[in-house]
Amino acid sequence: MPEITDSQLIEGVQIVALGAFGDDRGRFLETFRKEWFPQRSWTRVQSNVSYSKAGVLRGLHYHFHQVDYWFCVDGTVQVALADLRPDSRTFRQTETLEIGENNDKGVFIPVGVAHGFLALSDAVLTYNVDNYYDNSDEHGVAWNDPELAVEWMQDAPQLSERDRDNPLLADLPVDRLPRLGSA
Repeated sequence: MPEITDSQLIEGVQIVALGAFGDDRGRFLETFRKEWFPQRSWTRVQSNVSYSKAGVLRGLHYHFHQVDYWFCVDGTVQVALADLRPDSRTFRQTETLEIGENNDKGVFIPVGVAHGFLALSDAVLTYNVDNYYDNSDEHGVAWNDPELAVEWMQDAPQLSERDRDNPLLADLPVDRLPRLGSA
């Protein structure tokens, strides 16, 4: 069983320290079990993989009806999280952590927590989600929003047009912000 800890900064986020078993042939590790997250009636309905070159930043994205579980299969990424739920005691809190090579961790990201990552090397990130892709539930906030003040490890990352155009938190109408317990 892995060691699962609650984030000290953002309500509902959990960090999963995975245990690898290795020998001279390589290594094995279990990356996900739905029973690790009893707070959510978890039904993994879709698994995705993102291949990113070093210096690519994806995010910050958030959902009203989907949780994510991330694991970096290859390379290293800096994960950034920001609580966008006005009714959360940790509203506007941010957290960053590294996952991937030499740091086998998974990250459970609840509804309403904006998430993104910066590829610190060429990287492969997998993520399990509990709802099918629905572009009407794809929302974003600026990766470099001064109100959130995420401490990224790079000042000029490579971004998609969508992520370059994400609004500031202050410019989002209240009805475009998620609430605790949304699903």
